[in-house]
Amino acid sequence: MNIFHVIVLAIIEGLTEFLPVSSTGHMVVASALMGIGKDEFVKLFEIVIQLGAILSVVVLYFKRFFRSFNFYIKLVVGVIPAVIFGLLFKSKINELLENPLVVGIALVAGGVVLLFVDDWFKNPTVKDEEDISYLTALKIGFFQCLAMIPGVSRSASSIIGGMSQKLSRTAAAEFSFFLAVPTMFGATVKDLYDFYKHGNIAQADMYQDIKFLLIGSLIAFIVALLAIKSFITFLERKGFKLFGWYRIAAGIAIIILYYTGNALHTI
Repeated sequence: MNIFHVIVLAIIEGLTEFLPVSSTGHMVVASALMGIGKDEFVKLFEIVIQLGAILSVVVLYFKRFFRSFNFYIKLVVGVIPAVIFGLLFKSKINELLENPLVVGIALVAGGVVLLFVDDWFKNPTVKDEEDISYLTALKIGFFQCLAMIPGVSRSASSIIGGMSQKLSRTAAAEFSFFLAVPTMFGATVKDLYDFYKHGNIAQADMYQDIKFLLIGSLIAFIVALLAIKSFITFLERKGFKLFGWYRIAAGIAIIILYYTGNALHTI
């Protein structure tokens, strides 16, 4: 992994983290196409820079994080399913992260869902985070767990989960953003701890590893700042269909590449 790889992956992460297209899936495929081996540091890098992107939510929605104590309770309740499933199935999740074919299939399947989701949930009754109940937050948290399959998209699964609970598109998207903060913070801390515990920190590479993590996180943060508001504006006006068609096209392309060439077999 070199600085070029760091920049490319960080830009991809910043652009796609909040879109319903799977940032992890895009990074898995990009890593394969660039010939980056899936060693433990690359896996760690792809998790840590997601936190960098997600911290942009705290900046853009700063006042919302100080609205009420109930806000934090909802986030804690919403993140419980991810904590449980993450601890139970971490090894299996890591295996899936090494398979571009899983990404391709998940992109297509999720794309089909996005073609119809606007028609399925037409009459929202919850248009603000303050009106989200604890039970609703928990249900959205279970939907978010679907994103442990690379290619599903944490944003897509939690937004659809919110809309299924009568949230408007904007309210569902914003709560998905908020829920991402504790989710990815926890995932980052856990991965950093595992990376250290298993002795993957080599003294000779430590400076470069830290540099790559900081640069990648900063780039992802800046790009995500620009992407979030654009996504909300587009979502309010156009809905999800365009993202559905994009996912289907990208997924089919990945599946074709997987079966016709060696590019996606290098992980």
